[in-house]
Amino acid sequence: MSPQPQTPDRTASSVDAVTVEIVRNGLISVTEEMKTNLMRTAYNMIIYEALDFTVGLFTAEGETVSIGLGLPMFIRGMSETVKAKIRHFGRDGIEPGDIYITNDAYLTGSHLNHITLTQPIFHEGGLIGFTCCMAHWLDIGGSMGHVTTDIYSEGLQIPILKYRSAGVVNQGLVDLIAMNVRLPSLAMGDLRAQVTAVTTGERRFLELVRRYGLQAVQQSIAVVMDNTDDAARLAVSRIPDGVYEAESFMDDDGIQIGVRVPIRVKVEVKDGRMKIDLSDVSEQVSGFYNSGITTGISCAQVAYKCLTTPHEYPVNDGSFRSLEVVMPAGRVISATRPAPMRWWMTFPMTVIDTIFKALSPAIPDSVIAGHHADLVTALLHGLMPETGQFYIANVGPLGGGWGAKSTEDGVSVTVCINDGDTHNSPTEQIESKYPILVERYELRQDSAGAGKQRGGLGANIVVTALAPMSVNTTIERAHCKPWGLEQGLAAAGNSVVIA
Repeated sequence: MSPQPQTPDRTASSVDAVTVEIVRNGLISVTEEMKTNLMRTAYNMIIYEALDFTVGLFTAEGETVSIGLGLPMFIRGMSETVKAKIRHFGRDGIEPGDIYITNDAYLTGSHLNHITLTQPIFHEGGLIGFTCCMAHWLDIGGSMGHVTTDIYSEGLQIPILKYRSAGVVNQGLVDLIAMNVRLPSLAMGDLRAQVTAVTTGERRFLELVRRYGLQAVQQSIAVVMDNTDDAARLAVSRIPDGVYEAESFMDDDGIQIGVRVPIRVKVEVKDGRMKIDLSDVSEQVSGFYNSGITTGISCAQVAYKCLTTPHEYPVNDGSFRSLEVVMPAGRVISATRPAPMRWWMTFPMTVIDTIFKALSPAIPDSVIAGHHADLVTALLHGLMPETGQFYIANVGPLGGGWGAKSTEDGVSVTVCINDGDTHNSPTEQIESKYPILVERYELRQDSAGAGKQRGGLGANIVVTALAPMSVNTTIERAHCKPWGLEQGLAAAGNSVVIA
């Protein structure tokens, strides 16, 4: 059975509406401050500029209470990681002062670069919740410069462990991590920044509890989740009952060049509930485009959230009680060990697009046509000319064109749907830190799909190397271009040229 939120029995609440609203905004403030402190203390640009991370607050059972986006695609992976840590240590093995760590790709659903820290929250001796932070480290070891074919070549794997036990840091674990990454000073700085994020969340949530009382806060959280559930069910009830299907294709898996990878989805709407069936998505592939089952679930949840309650905050598991996701193991978005997962994020973007495509006949005014659906990022590495110091630079992610709606043009040069709040790396930062020159970053003329409402424009970026370096990039949707709806035309495909 795929991991997804359960619908609890509702009980009468004695908390008043004013307190509920205060607590609701307090929960958002907790995760926003976690996010801010992570950005202020992180060492690598992919966290503090690109915002490749997510923080969250969870119940004592691991249900999502508030997510500070970040990356929408982490929403299921973080919750399931918290639940896995609860199962691993058991309630009796969870102590005040603990912090747990893992980067298990098949649990988080993403690649090994995403390190996840989780801290329990205790109040008057009882476990009342967890804070969690998942963030992208620039390097986690492993091979560089080619398409990986198994997880073992992609870097250091960290099982569920205690980074800190009852307040005491596991220095042996810290030393092991530092010895297995190429940029240990950056890694250790980002590790400390993540500790700052989860401890901030613990402190601020406890302040909320002490101010309003544990019972009032917990009842308020239950009401917030119930209200979100009600709003989502109402939105689904407005979609005509029926079964809707669509398919799309990815260019290839990086190994079997030119062999298309099918993405097939089926959506069933009935009696105010939705079922998204991803059983017919391609089986896991040989190249590094796989992702774990929690990412497959996230594909459905991100699409569902966009269509039902896009403006309901905080994002919590109440949003998904009326959604059922069918996601068997062994697919390209539910891969099993030892499938490679380094470029995990690419295929799920098109899965979300395809869910929108399936529902376009039922709700044509609520969905968009296909978007660029790729990070379009390049990893550069080499030695700094002045010092000889090894560096890794990330150029991107870059924005592209989004599909049009039935009533308006698509937005231009915007990051892909899975990346939410992610930003591109500023030109000034890239040029000041690495031996490269950004010559142009401009709108890509005539790249939008034509139609009554045209799609958004993509971007062109031209970067010149000022010293010898290695360049690794992967571009999808070059041949399987972003599609139009209702006879709208396809957009230009993504492309990269190294000269």
